Amino acid sequence: MTATIDGTNAEDAARRDALVERLFEATLGAWDVLGVYIGDRLGLYRALADRASASTSEELAAATGTNERYVREWLEQQASSGILAVDDAAAGAHERRYTIPAGHDEALLDESSLNYIAPIGRLVVACTRPLDALLQAFRTGDGVPYADYGADLHEGQARFTRPMFENLIGSEWLPAIPDVDARLRDDPPARVADVACGEGRSTIAIARAYPKVRVEGVDSDEASIAAAETHLRGSGVEDRVVLHRVDAADADLAGQCDRSAWSGRAPLERAR
Repeated sequence: MTATIDGTNAEDAARRDALVERLFEATLGAWDVLGVYIGDRLGLYRALADRASASTSEELAAATGTNERYVREWLEQQASSGILAVDDAAAGAHERRYTIPAGHDEALLDESSLNYIAPIGRLVVACTRPLDALLQAFRTGDGVPYADYGADLHEGQARFTRPMFENLIGSEWLPAIPDVDARLRDDPPARVADVACGEGRSTIAIARAYPKVRVEGVDSDEASIAAAETHLRGSGVEDRVVLHRVDAADADLAGQCDRSAWSGRAPLERAR
């Protein structure tokens, strides 16, 4: 078997080198994702898109109420990685003008598009927030509460999945199960339990897709249900959607999917 100069056989060396390259490239990609997180959270992409012409770092900072130096360094990173375009890279740092390339605007800003990817940054950041607690959980076998991942997790997940729910749940996903689709369109009106509904985007989408049904959104996370209540207001389906903060694993709820599942019980702690 052929060996390298350090004595490692060639096959093992190739495998090692492939892993090193993979992790290094993943690290570069992680910086891009974190840069997208910053641009998304601070409204930098939106401000760039709203301006009639390309922006300097000073103009973008003024439009978003942020610090020019930090914005300038963010713009430079985004341009060097090809996420943003720069009109003249040779211009002075304060004179360079930046734009969102055609096509990237959909991926970064269009919350109705199936190509909307910006919220992925929030999911990645959320998964890093309780790392110390996760390490301890590995040692003890205990869990890490969902709430410990913060708003980035439930808000990022809701924004990331919203286009799929709104575009596909009533046109492709549920119609792909003919018996279920037929029942949801039939009389008497069906009652649907949307278990682990999160911020309620799927709950609302089901009600919109099937005008007869009544949908019960169920989730144990208080912040998610509070957000779901906000999304429900003005949705046009308020009369057919009810949201509950309750643990769907409660044995008393087994086999039930209508409001009677909660009747006779202590009042739920409803988010307002």
